[in-house]
Amino acid sequence: MEGIPHPIPRTVEEVFSDFKGRRAGLIKALTTDVEKFYQQCDPEKENLCLYGFPNETWEVNLPVEEVPPELPEPALGINFARDGMQEKDWLSLVAVHSDSWLLAVAFYFGARFGFGKNERKRLFQMINDLPTIFELVTGSAAKQSKEQPAAHNNGSKYKSSGKMSRQSESQAKGVKMSAPPKEEDESGEEEEEDDDEQGATCGACGDNYGADEFWICCDVCERWFHGKCVKITPAKAEHIKQYKCPGCSNKRARV
Repeated sequence: MEGIPHPIPRTVEEVFSDFKGRRAGLIKALTTDVEKFYQQCDPEKENLCLYGFPNETWEVNLPVEEVPPELPEPALGINFARDGMQEKDWLSLVAVHSDSWLLAVAFYFGARFGFGKNERKRLFQMINDLPTIFELVTGSAAKQSKEQPAAHNNGSKYKSSGKMSRQSESQAKGVKMSAPPKEEDESGEEEEEDDDEQGATCGACGDNYGADEFWICCDVCERWFHGKCVKITPAKAEHIKQYKCPGCSNKRARV
């Protein structure tokens, strides 16, 4: 849906420059131009998409009629959900889809022009160094930047995969990557432990346990939570002697 033709990126640097331009346009739509964007996403209109362009502009418009499209298309019908949820939640949803679309476009160019393994890896690393649109819209990018120094200083206590070593597990009480019902069951068989972990759910969002996610246990109610749900990172957890979930902390404050 680009009315003005833009040069087709062919190198890693050109694709990354294209990515940054489109990203900047989408960020404007969801932050500084949010009132204008909100008004243009009228639920009474047909399926609308949010487009970001390499020249750092954005546009809300109908999807292209060409099938298949020249480029991957953004999420369709973002306007239909506008009035059915809180504005901040709706903007967060659009931000997530915008992040996905940006990656799709960037790696479409990579596939089209035959990027090899090393070129794809370099492109992803360059993209990954930037905060996502979702992180900027929700404010989590600012929080992460404040926590980075602590993460760098104590990163050696955590494995690169994000899992906590047994040594650090004893140092940070109640903080584990897995979420079995028993806090310190190291003698059980691995198969039984895996079954327990798979059955655990987050006390905040209710989602099931995921092996690649950071979890923390409340020392009061003994419920498990995704670190992201209670805004606790592995670095921050190292400095917590006794963790209390938001629910238990609020109860104590009322007493």
